[in-house]
Amino acid sequence: MFVLRSSRMSDLPGVELLARESPVGVTSLPESRDTLAGKIQSSIDSLAADIGFHGEESYFFVQEDTDSGELVGVSAIVASAGFNEPFYSYRNETFIHASPGLGIHNKIHALSLCHDLTGNTLLASFHVRPALRFSRWSDLQSRARLLFIAQWPERFADSVVSEMMGVTRPDGSSPFWDSVGRRFFGIDYQDVEYHCGVNGRKFIAELMPHHPLYVPLLADDAQAAMGQVNPDSEVPYEVLTREGFEAENYIDIFDGGPTLHCATRAIRSVAQSRLVQVAAGEGGQGDWLLATTRRDDFRATVVTAAADGERITLSREVLDRLGLSVGDLVRIAPL
Repeated sequence: MFVLRSSRMSDLPGVELLARESPVGVTSLPESRDTLAGKIQSSIDSLAADIGFHGEESYFFVQEDTDSGELVGVSAIVASAGFNEPFYSYRNETFIHASPGLGIHNKIHALSLCHDLTGNTLLASFHVRPALRFSRWSDLQSRARLLFIAQWPERFADSVVSEMMGVTRPDGSSPFWDSVGRRFFGIDYQDVEYHCGVNGRKFIAELMPHHPLYVPLLADDAQAAMGQVNPDSEVPYEVLTREGFEAENYIDIFDGGPTLHCATRAIRSVAQSRLVQVAAGEGGQGDWLLATTRRDDFRATVVTAAADGERITLSREVLDRLGLSVGDLVRIAPL
């Protein structure tokens, strides 16, 4: 059985292994023991804090095979993107260049560096073992975070964003980065992703141009990469678009991948979730995403069970693995 739960410091070796396996573009999972340990500790501190407004908190989750104890996935929520420093994106814009005398009227696509999305809640650090891709367990890895947001909405913003990895070449380089960022930083895409994951994005403000970039001046492969999703991000992209997220007017500053956005109250798993009481029993039909309502020991899984408007009937194994008792409240959403 697979269970997603809040992380603890003893998970660090397993998290390190998953970080080494994750693609380069997952900036928030760098191969840095200190950084990963800091993420886990920040999550522990955030869960322990009694707060009424979203701030600098972050929440880091692991998915565990409860039979073997092996970790098979990680994901996170950042309560306020850019709380300590601006959260930079490129905003797609259209400029008009016209000359009545020459009879010319052109619309030119441009990118403007901005931090419009600062303050939104950010879904980050998604990675799941390849064998679980496009399964109910990859759904669990991404969507359990949304039930966490539904249970404690005061901890999060009114809208949620998530950056998708952009297109890279077989050698790991990024056509968008090579045409834009590399010209100002002089370092490879892999290096800038690692630097950002470990040290943050403050250096962007120091080195990136703040004037608009005219897209027609970029290399053809960089233009083609803009807004495109890397195959390694197809799982979270597919899950979140089913949840109602849309790619609006923003792309990632490093690889040009799309940034998804949705109003919190409109997210499918948030809007369709409900609280029910636990009953004990076997059998039942219907697949459900199920999460506990204990903040200090948040757990979630996928179950096939009978559920009505007031209760859900769970097997003894599920009760034991989630630490539940008959009569406890859980939050469920249709799988």
